[in-house]
Amino acid sequence: MEGPYIEPAPPAAVVDRLRQHFPEAVLDVATFRGEITVLLAREAILDVARFLRDDPETSFDLPTVVTGIHYVGRDYDYEVLYHLYSLARGHRLRLKVRLREGESVASVTSIWPGANWPEREAYDLVGIHFSGHPDLRRIIMPEDYTDHPLRKDFDVEGGTGDIRPRGPAASPGFRDMESV
Repeated sequence: MEGPYIEPAPPAAVVDRLRQHFPEAVLDVATFRGEITVLLAREAILDVARFLRDDPETSFDLPTVVTGIHYVGRDYDYEVLYHLYSLARGHRLRLKVRLREGESVASVTSIWPGANWPEREAYDLVGIHFSGHPDLRRIIMPEDYTDHPLRKDFDVEGGTGDIRPRGPAASPGFRDMESV
């Protein structure tokens, strides 16, 4: 078959290789709708990413998505998700790292330069800090904006909720729309 092809079966052999090379780093593995998600120890992300890119058996050369999610009421505050694709093998894999408030995760831009802007977006909108990032600054919100609008505790009518200190209003005229 010519052209891009996505393997319908999850690359279970990739998980076996990760467990073999990084037994302490692989915390959990889940399969849902034919896709594999590997939960990693935060400290291992660079070593695992480099291995997945450089190992000829995996060849994950393209990060299609790097994003962050904020949670309230869990024993961790954030998840960083890395959706990877191997052009050579046609495999997809999702890596997940969990963080608590105040923790950072290493930037993978030295391994996949294409992760630069997605990491900046996760920083800007969710507030995840990527240590070692070459240019970690806002790309959507104003540079002096102190909040992160995709956090679950963000109040769309004026800033953050009661969980964290209040910031500037997200849209000062939003409440005025209710009278229209």
